[in-house]
Amino acid sequence: MLAIEVGPVDVARTRYAISPLGEAMNALRVAAGKQPAGPLRPWAERVAPRYARLLGETPAVEALTTLFRRGAYNADFIHPPPSGLGGDFADELAVVRATPPRQVRAEIARNLVGLRTPPRHVQDILAAPDVLTRLADAMEATWHALVEPDWPRLRTVLERDLVHRAGDLAMYGWAAALSDLDPRVGWRSEGADGVIEVRTGPRNVWERHRLGGEGLLLMPTVFGTLISYVEPPWPYALVYPARGVADLLGPPPPQGGAAALARLVGPHRAQVLRALAVPATTTQLVRQLGLSLGAVGGHLAVLRESGLVTRTRTGRSVRYERTPLGGTLAGD
Repeated sequence: MLAIEVGPVDVARTRYAISPLGEAMNALRVAAGKQPAGPLRPWAERVAPRYARLLGETPAVEALTTLFRRGAYNADFIHPPPSGLGGDFADELAVVRATPPRQVRAEIARNLVGLRTPPRHVQDILAAPDVLTRLADAMEATWHALVEPDWPRLRTVLERDLVHRAGDLAMYGWAAALSDLDPRVGWRSEGADGVIEVRTGPRNVWERHRLGGEGLLLMPTVFGTLISYVEPPWPYALVYPARGVADLLGPPPPQGGAAALARLVGPHRAQVLRALAVPATTTQLVRQLGLSLGAVGGHLAVLRESGLVTRTRTGRSVRYERTPLGGTLAGD
């Protein structure tokens, strides 16, 4: 169990980031079966042929997946913390390629402790003088094969989640921002301060940390699961599953209430209403759903006239969100 103590200054200094490199590594975990696919199973099945080609064309991808672990140390150089808001794969990969060789060797050795001995060809790659170049090339190939083709839509989901989360934190505080982050994350208020509680192990064993005015880094992920960072080189950070992922990556055919909603308002209009689980602009919905701008605009107009969505102008943007009735019909 983690207890992260938070002070008043930490709200202002909390930042948000998107990591294309992190998404590529998390996508690889799912494709390689290193992480349960869960609602991402339709996506995993769709990219299975691409993953098979990736393994055949880039042998270092297998060495990379060998280092993936759950509940234990993973080499930090494979996914350094993003600077600023992140969002550029090339910049993140350049940081990986600049890692000092001594650090690479030390982190790989630590990563392998407790793992089953890898096959000889994987051992040869991990022990090679140019192991960093090989692994970085494997990361780049993974990005192009598994993530880049869908990146505009994936990034839209991540950006929407960040806007939603930042708004909740600024307007309502930590309790609201963390309320639906992940079932394992909770908030306990202590006067002007409070504690972020993360269930990572036995309930009776607590590991305490303090942000100390440095704030928290929050990073949504499409492919990953909850990850907490409390050791350098990362700042204090939480990686958490973004909302709206299942519909984005190709869910199973609608059943029950979802099928009834599609029959009631039409399949595309139902898609728009379900996608508004997080407020979005028309452009964001176009990217996410793959529909035309005119089609999305028309569906939003009908949903708004029916009292199922509302719109709010912020600067030059108009954001749509579901009304309570819209949320009820969508099945929330």
